[in-house]
Order: sequence, then structure tokens, then C-alpha cells
Amino acid sequence: MHLFTSINMSIHAFIVRKLSDVDPDAWNILVGDVQPCLRHEFLNALETEGCLGAKVGWMPYHLVLEDDAGTLLAACPAYLKSNSFGEFVFDWMFADAYARAGVDYYPKLVIASPFTPATGSRLLIHPEYGTPDLAHRLMDLVVEVVGQTGISSAHWLFTVDRTLIDSPRFLQRLGYQFHWNNPGVRTFDEYLSTLTAKRRKEIKRERRMVAEAGVELKRQRGDQVPPALWDQVYELYCLTFARHGNYPALSRRFFHTLARTMGHNILLVTGHRNDALICMAYFLTGTDCLYGRYWGATEEVPALHFEACYYQGLEYCLETGLQRFEPGAQGEHKISRGFLPTPTWSVHWIAHPVFRAGIADFLERENQSVERRISGLMALSPYKSIDPTCSED
Repeated sequence: MHLFTSINMSIHAFIVRKLSDVDPDAWNILVGDVQPCLRHEFLNALETEGCLGAKVGWMPYHLVLEDDAGTLLAACPAYLKSNSFGEFVFDWMFADAYARAGVDYYPKLVIASPFTPATGSRLLIHPEYGTPDLAHRLMDLVVEVVGQTGISSAHWLFTVDRTLIDSPRFLQRLGYQFHWNNPGVRTFDEYLSTLTAKRRKEIKRERRMVAEAGVELKRQRGDQVPPALWDQVYELYCLTFARHGNYPALSRRFFHTLARTMGHNILLVTGHRNDALICMAYFLTGTDCLYGRYWGATEEVPALHFEACYYQGLEYCLETGLQRFEPGAQGEHKISRGFLPTPTWSVHWIAHPVFRAGIADFLERENQSVERRISGLMALSPYKSIDPTCSED
């Protein structure tokens, strides 16, 4: 950890190149139990188990604020990026514009959890010092770092921080994912009762298809999964990426380490036929939300992906009282299964004034288009009308 600047006599700013240099308990006080993908255990495992580094273009560059006593007051989990892979907020057009003008877009600063399109706070503030002033100091620090180091830009991805989203100082970019929010039901049958008759029948049919294929599903907490099964999970994870021609950034050691250090925040769904593992779905759990992350299967079984990745997750939410379910990025097929288009936000600071003006103009038009798209997708909602005459099965 080295000193970058001093904001005033009592608060000091640092850049941290290894999260292991930060006390885990102090970091987790900032994160809380809501955001598992920002906990020290998760981010540190990415660093120590070979998932980050120059080879993938994610270099740790965390920004922290401390008082004179060394108390960690606030932080941004940040990374220097030499590409735009693994972010899920696509800015290739910005990089192309910079390249055509002969200006470097990389490195840029990304404030997010690597490879994880989960929404949450990106301005991590100690709960006992949670004043707007600290949030603004973090924002000022990011701008200062960009200006003094020659970094092209800073990007807070999937943020829910209203201080950022509402700030006229930065550029806001609207996106959307498909999320489930509990409409006030307690069982899966009650959940089905909120859907149209057509969708209820289709979901029941899909679940029946999996059962008739002889596949049995099992849910386990991460710290209850034997090491040998984690090896199989890792192989299925790699298989999915290989089928799509993508690079599997997470290492085998990462899965084992996370199971050991924060297994209580992991839900693993496995599918078996005659005791043979044929699929897995990997989730992270917070205090109010389930986050779907990874999927893999050895064979194509009709509707198995929907069962393992969506219906098992919904059942888990209902059994444990989780009120939200973010099953991952993209996928309009999620709408018919009860996941509605939900606005997401990224916030950007572009150092170059000409590019900042051009990107601002682009985002204004893009955001309007995304608003229209969200509105159109909402029309595909599978939920029944509030009209009491709506038909039943």
C-alpha cells in the first residue's frame, strides 16, 4: 500500500495494488453482507488464485480512504484495464474512436467486481461514517487519480449509488438486466399463481421434462460440497466457455478457495442421473439477493438449463426469504420465466474533454433508446393482469 495523496489533515488516500494488504475484516465492514462479490474473500481469491493480472488485463488498483488512526473509512474496488473483456458494459466503440484519433483509451480504470455483472454499491463507506462527504471524497479521488496518472477514464459498472447516478459531473449510461423481485409469495406454487395460465403450463411442462429425463437436482451450500465435486464443477465451468469459444478466467484453485473462505455465500445446484453428475449451476448469496453466475452440463437435456439456473434458484429464494434474484447478464428468454427487464446503471468519467462531449452526446441518445427498449420488453411480462377476471388454468 502506498500513499497517493492527502485530502486533509485527518483523511488520507491510498492506492492498494494487492487486496491482501488490506485487513479483511476492515474491508468487509465497508462491504457488509449484501454484496458477496465485493467481499475481501472473493476479490482476494481472484488476485491470489491466478484469475487476474496482465494476461487478462485486470490489474488491481483499489482506492481507499483512511483516517489518522489507520481506520479504513471508504474504498472503491478498482482495476486498471488494458482491454474491455469481462465487464459486461460494452465500450468497444469508445476504444475504436480513440484508436482512430490516435489517442490511447487503455489503460482505463474500472470500478466493479471482475467478470461479475451484479448490481451493487461501488462507493464502499464505513457504516459508522456514512456521510455524503465521504462518497464525494471517493469520487474526487478517482478523478484526481485519472488526471495525475494519464489514465483515460474511470467507469463505475452496475452501480446503485445514487450519489453517482444523479451527479451532473459524470456521464450516466443506462442498461438493463432481467431480475426477479418477490411479488409477495412464499412457495413456488404461489409464484406460479401470479403468472398467466400459458406460462404456468409451460413452466410445469419444462420441470416435468427434466424429471422424465431422469435428472435429479440437488442444492448444497458451498461449504458442504466435497473437494472432488468442486473439481467436477470446475470442469463443467470450463466446458461451457469452450463451447462458446471464450476464455475461462476463473481457476480451479479459485473455486476451492472460495468454497473454503466463503462457502456459506455459495449455492451449488447439481443435476445427477444414476449418480453421475451431468450439470451444475453456481450462485452467490447475499442477505437479500441471489446472484446466478455459472452453468455447465455434459449433455443437452431439454429445459435442464431453465430448471437448474432459474427454477431451482427461485425455489431457494422462496425457501430462504431472499427477495431478489439476479440470474446474470442478458437473455430475453428470462422474461417468460418471471424475470422482468430492470434498469442498470454505469457511471463514467472521461478525462479528454472532446471525447467526453462526444460520448455524452452518444449516451444521451443511447439512453433514450434503452428506455424505449425496456418499455417494450415489459409488455412481454408473463404476470397476470390485476384484472380479477383474468383466466385461470
